[in-house]
Amino acid sequence: MSGPRSYIASAVLIAVLLIAWELAAQWDLVSNALNIQDFLVPAPHDIARSLWDDRSLLLSNGWVTLKEVLLGFVIAAVAGIAFALLIHLSDTARRAVYPLLIGSQTIPIVILAPILVVWFGFGLTPKLVIVALICFFPITVNTLDGLRSVDPDLTKMLRALGAGRLQRLWRAELPAALPFAFSGARVAITVSVIGAVFAEYVGSSDGLGHLINQAQAQLLTARSFAAVVVLSAMAVGLFALVTLVERRVITWDSRGVTRS
Repeated sequence: MSGPRSYIASAVLIAVLLIAWELAAQWDLVSNALNIQDFLVPAPHDIARSLWDDRSLLLSNGWVTLKEVLLGFVIAAVAGIAFALLIHLSDTARRAVYPLLIGSQTIPIVILAPILVVWFGFGLTPKLVIVALICFFPITVNTLDGLRSVDPDLTKMLRALGAGRLQRLWRAELPAALPFAFSGARVAITVSVIGAVFAEYVGSSDGLGHLINQAQAQLLTARSFAAVVVLSAMAVGLFALVTLVERRVITWDSRGVTRS
């Protein structure tokens, strides 16, 4: 019962915040406090109206962003798991690649994104690269931690039974790493939406990031907030999807114990 209760509590909290926001907008509390124009602070009912009136625009651009997120995430998942296996199986690769992996996170995407647009143009490629770069690190690091989390006694037992290196990897290390990999995937799929939107901000002719940029330039703040609502719903939905897949795939915990 803890799950449904937590959802009810979240729903009540969101409802209270929306009511407070609506009242503050109706009474011009925010605009007066910040000394800004009323139309720059849309009320929730204005955003809801924009969600309906601009539904075709939001859906078409949302589909573009969703494709960028999913493709970039798949690229990052494949590359991240492959690199984690490489680092885990090879001491040489660990010494050579792991420092570069850490160093890659010190490069600000804000600087890298415009360069990628110059290199690859305004098409799909720079968006996929940015999304993949953002998703790559949590997947790789979590998978690597999972591969290293195997019980040493289990490894010794498999060696005693004559299991080779690949057999130990397949029978013990990969099953132990799967929960960790999914943990990284949940983080990655959530931040991938941010990466896609930022990439569209830098240079794009469609997508929700482009729509937000365009709406802000035209002072259509309700439409801009509506696009943010769609992005939030997309991130929550993708997170829930990854969690559902994890529950279907993994029937044991990180210790190898079958879940009831």
